[in-house]
Amino acid sequence: MRIRYVISTMVFWWREHPLSFEQECQYLKSLGFGIELWPTLRGQNECRYERRNWPRLQAATEGMLVSMRSRTDKPTLAQWAEQIECARMLDARIVTELESLDILHGPELNGTDFAAEVIKMADAQGVTLCLENGSLPTLVNVGKRFESIRYCLDTGHANIDPDHSFRQYVDALAPRVAHLHLTDNYGQTDDHEPPGLHGGIPRRDWNYLLEVLDKNDNDIVGSFEMCPCTPSVMIRQASEYVFDVLKWPSRPQKEPDHAGSTYNPL
Repeated sequence: MRIRYVISTMVFWWREHPLSFEQECQYLKSLGFGIELWPTLRGQNECRYERRNWPRLQAATEGMLVSMRSRTDKPTLAQWAEQIECARMLDARIVTELESLDILHGPELNGTDFAAEVIKMADAQGVTLCLENGSLPTLVNVGKRFESIRYCLDTGHANIDPDHSFRQYVDALAPRVAHLHLTDNYGQTDDHEPPGLHGGIPRRDWNYLLEVLDKNDNDIVGSFEMCPCTPSVMIRQASEYVFDVLKWPSRPQKEPDHAGSTYNPL
């Protein structure tokens, strides 16, 4: 298994003194992480994947591993084409949900013509689409219908599904998992706490996840998707649990000349 790590821009939400996008990228790069982009800033409507923003995205993320969260505003085919082209430019995978592909939740797949067009565009551009969330049977059925679809296994969502266990998610999706959202919760709501929460996902389930993924030998991007506390605390806590306690491989390394880098909004 090959695994590389990114930090979701979710960690920068709700900050009284926010960093610029360039500062966010530099901060994460100094810690050895890539970045997972959300399509909008919290509280704003402008999509950062629009063509006029591409020069800034490309310049700020140069040399970084990048992944993208799809637009969630019911994107049209034209908007999908735009964000797919943006992903190709950034060499990024796109994590999307059923709703953004206009797929209804349910045991049967009905009306997948829109999704088929989107997936065709992504395949033509060499962009991987990773499907997350939704009912487990629906996710599995979409994978059976579209060969190129991969999965984003969101550990937080898998921990709060009342109908399926965490390990059922792992067993069903692992052969085609290309992306992980590494987050924790108390089993009631999707709190987006750092992994290792006391009373959260049991360590035995984290171990099981890594064991099964390793057996499938996938190329995976693991995204720390967290929001409650300050970025430096979240990243430190998550890193200590995932890399020091669970012993996950390929820990990101700080840049030598940024060993003392801190979250320092200007």
